[in-house]
Amino acid sequence: MAMHMRRTLVALHRATSSKLKSAEASLDVRHPVPLFLPIRTKRRYFLPPAVKMMGQRKEDMEAKVQRAGIVVKQEYLERPINISCTAGVFDAYIPPEGDARLSTLSKEGLKQRTEQIKQSATSQLAIRKIKEHDSQFVTKDFAEQAQQIFIEAHNALTQFNKEKLHSLVTERCYPEMTRGNRYKTIRWRFVESLEAPRVVQARCPEMISKGNLYSQVTVRMHSKQTLAIYDRFGRLMLGSEEQPKDVLEYLVIERHLTNPYGRWRLHGKIVPSWAPAKDPIIKTVMIPGPVLKPEEEFDALNYEVPKPAAVQWYK
Repeated sequence: MAMHMRRTLVALHRATSSKLKSAEASLDVRHPVPLFLPIRTKRRYFLPPAVKMMGQRKEDMEAKVQRAGIVVKQEYLERPINISCTAGVFDAYIPPEGDARLSTLSKEGLKQRTEQIKQSATSQLAIRKIKEHDSQFVTKDFAEQAQQIFIEAHNALTQFNKEKLHSLVTERCYPEMTRGNRYKTIRWRFVESLEAPRVVQARCPEMISKGNLYSQVTVRMHSKQTLAIYDRFGRLMLGSEEQPKDVLEYLVIERHLTNPYGRWRLHGKIVPSWAPAKDPIIKTVMIPGPVLKPEEEFDALNYEVPKPAAVQWYK
């Protein structure tokens, strides 16, 4: 009975509502638009979380995080390592003072020669270990091979050939060779060898675990080279392309012996303490001049460039 009554009321409501809509349409009755008045409320400024925490201490922030029930993982400062090469030079060779200038017949030259013979015992043991992993290693042939690696690496550097340079130098030596070379032009050329390259020291250290061997061979190279560096505007900064210079270098060539795919690569250079200072870099700077009028010329003014005042400084 209740269901029948409900159905009847729903049908009656629908009929009456449809009749009212049709009547409003015929009489063109329009209802007024409701009027909404905005009520001024308190201004709310949005501050990002980073700005809110600027004045807080680290202890207060940690306490707030703990009260909120958030678990913060401990951060570990990990340093990435590379096992394909070492991080430096082991037992660096100390070049004798006056090398390439003293004769072996002089008193000083004989002293240096005797010291080299005493230190050669450790090198002979290292060479034996190297020959166990590389049967084709010969000191005389290796010195020429090291010189060829040096020449190819510098040619790849001047041509900005990164792929070839990575195959010729280690991961430690690569940033040292390429740092500061952006927007610069490098002109380098190997002229000739003044003396035959020779092996002066060999070391075979172990790293991380026993049996993980790395070999470092120091090669003495005395040659003539030309070097010229230009800035991004094409102005000469250092050296000369026509004037060759005598260069005495001690190259460190390294190889990961336990790696079957390891190869000999340039690892670094040894600069002796008695080496002469490098030539200063020629810097190009702009000197501000007088402000010219449209009808004036600079040459007609006979302007003299002011010299900077002397300033006393302490090292």
